[in-house]
This record gives sequence, structure tokens and C-alpha cells, in this order.
Amino acid sequence: MNIRYTDSLAGITADRLRGGFFAGWPHPPSPEAHLRILQGSYAVVLAVEDVSGDVVGFITAISDGVSAAYIPHLEVLTAYRGQGIGTALVQRMLAALRPLYMVDLICDPDVQPFYARLGMTPYSGMIMRHYDRQACD
Repeated sequence: MNIRYTDSLAGITADRLRGGFFAGWPHPPSPEAHLRILQGSYAVVLAVEDVSGDVVGFITAISDGVSAAYIPHLEVLTAYRGQGIGTALVQRMLAALRPLYMVDLICDPDVQPFYARLGMTPYSGMIMRHYDRQACD
């Protein structure tokens, strides 16, 4: 299997996002809402399986384009995990955001070592979640 990475959404349709993203979410966004998430992001990097053209992983960032960015989503389909795809997605995104002063993300403690290996530092923060809107409908 050959994976290519792209920051372009050209040719990406909701049909290319039907692999089971947002695993474990009680109300996951539909593939159509997922596409809108990608389209509304400041920056995206996709991992695309060359033969099928399906997206097997993605990372997004939102930003003011001047000082700050936030990385809200990083996902790799279960069947593709453990192959370095997540690492490659984060590295590419951090390189794209390098000119900015701050790049933040919120993650659970069990994945902090993953991000630390990529140069990020654990920190504390505050969040608010509206789980009734999780599906992005």
C-alpha cells in the first residue's frame, strides 16, 4: 500500500471520507460534515491511499494566520495505525505552521508522549464541549 500526503482538497469528496473517522465519538460527523470541517480549516494535511484514493488520515489547523494556530483534529483509520502516518501528518502540519508564534492542541494524557516526541510540550488549559452538537448537523 502506498500513501501520499497532500495539503490540497482537490478531488476530495465525502465518498473519500467514509472509512470510519471519529471512532468512539457518540455522535460523529457525517462524511459530508467531515468534508465541511476540512474545507473550513486554515490548513489540512491528508494521507491518501494511492490505489483507492481514499483518505486514511488527516490533520487540521485553524488559525488567525499571523500569530496563533490550534490543531483540533488528527485521525488515522484503525487499519492504518502503527505505520507512521500520524507522525508524518503532525510533522507536515507543524512545518506548515512554523512561521506562527504559537501552535496549541488539547489531548488526553495518554497521547501526550506522542506529541512530546514531535517537539510539543505538555501544558494545561480549559475547554468547553457541547456534545449535543458533536455531529456538526
